[in-house]
Amino acid sequence: MFEEENVATPARGARVISGDIRLAVLDGDTKNYDIERGYTRHTITDSSDNPGIIVRLATPTIINHVRMLLWNRDNRSYAYYIEVSVDQKDWVRVIEHSDYFCRSWQNLYFESRVVQYIKLVGTSNTVNKEFRVVSLEALHTARVPPLRNGLIEPVHNVATLDLSAAVIEGISRSRNALLDGDTSHYDWEQGFTCHQIGSGAIVVQLAQPYLLGSIRMLLWDCDYRHYSYYVETSLNYRDWEMVCDRTREACRSWQVIYFKPRPVSIIRIVGTNNSVNEVFHLVHLECPAQVEEPREDLAAKQHRPSIENRLNPSGPAPAPGPGPAAERYDA
Repeated sequence: MFEEENVATPARGARVISGDIRLAVLDGDTKNYDIERGYTRHTITDSSDNPGIIVRLATPTIINHVRMLLWNRDNRSYAYYIEVSVDQKDWVRVIEHSDYFCRSWQNLYFESRVVQYIKLVGTSNTVNKEFRVVSLEALHTARVPPLRNGLIEPVHNVATLDLSAAVIEGISRSRNALLDGDTSHYDWEQGFTCHQIGSGAIVVQLAQPYLLGSIRMLLWDCDYRHYSYYVETSLNYRDWEMVCDRTREACRSWQVIYFKPRPVSIIRIVGTNNSVNEVFHLVHLECPAQVEEPREDLAAKQHRPSIENRLNPSGPAPAPGPGPAAERYDA
């Protein structure tokens, strides 16, 4: 057994035996790909015996971890499943994301198994009928995160750029300001994401479904305005579940939301009121919430500009603008 070492490489004797443009997925190149090249693909069909993309390892090998890069040069989403076998006759499904929208890097874990064949089968692409995989790694690792019902139950924030989360809907001077982890540097003009109240929303898509039970957000708070909002989660952009309704509350600064743990890959925040203007502003989002319990964020207070340095809160406020962390109302 090759602990912590990718065995799905040509150097280790692995090869692709099903799929189009077979060399791409094992060449290790995760930078040079575009609409026409740099990925292995198969046609998505409704057939239950779709051969998909099949990788044959050199020998039967114990693995429990697959890392896969889905083609991500736009905001499309994919759904898929992964099966493994030792003889190409009896297949065991180890990853079931057939109804879950996924994007970019997939970090997947399952019970340790002896495997020689790995089959990737796409079931959906929101743009066309091709399932595209840029890179695949397979290995055995001792560093397995908490799992429940086949999904990672994360301890650390997974709404990050490093983990391929993305802002799908929302207006910002910097597309990923909401996910860059910066909760100190924002003002009237930058450092936040917003949407017009009554139209649209702020939508974040995680790379893959996670089992989540909390979200933490920072509402723009450079003056004394307050907001109202609600939060929904989804796995497919069709079916939404409300996890927080604060449409009748006056909320400001840090918000911690707890809900019954559930699979989540998409988060939608909809502002319903701003006490100053008609725009909802959000500085930061993380999940799960990186706090042990709801409490006032004193560190954020210390790093924000003093009230004397802010614009007069009674004056007209520019459309987008967030601010410091003062108080927070928790459900």
